[in-house]
Amino acid sequence: MKNCLGCRLSNQEENVHIIYENEFVTCILDHVPHHAGHTLILPKKHKVEVTELDEQESLSVITASQLVARTIHALYEPNGVTICQNGGTYNELTHYHMHVIPRNEEADHFGDMFYGHARVEEPNESLEETHGKMKTYITGLLE
Repeated sequence: MKNCLGCRLSNQEENVHIIYENEFVTCILDHVPHHAGHTLILPKKHKVEVTELDEQESLSVITASQLVARTIHALYEPNGVTICQNGGTYNELTHYHMHVIPRNEEADHFGDMFYGHARVEEPNESLEETHGKMKTYITGLLE
């Protein structure tokens, strides 16, 4: 879909930091990360809701989320990783996407991110640095 930002991001029609892709999905760094390593997984074909993904797209999203989570744990050693997606009116891209987010805040502040109350700290590295680290690590895992 030509006017869909998610389609443009997943098909590299916008400036993005791709850390992994296959024929079904593209994994990019969030341009305003909660923590270094915050990644979005988007299908390459226009889909809005999780219920629209076919079996191969669903498998690709889950497999990519495992790969990204493994990478985040190895490189950043967070307290945990949150994997989530927002549907309906909560999907600000109007294109299906899954977040993989390293988490370092206290457990009792878990919901703050979902309600817009999370304090987002400036990551201690640039998107370019994060991109280099994560892409290199993922390439090594896949060899």
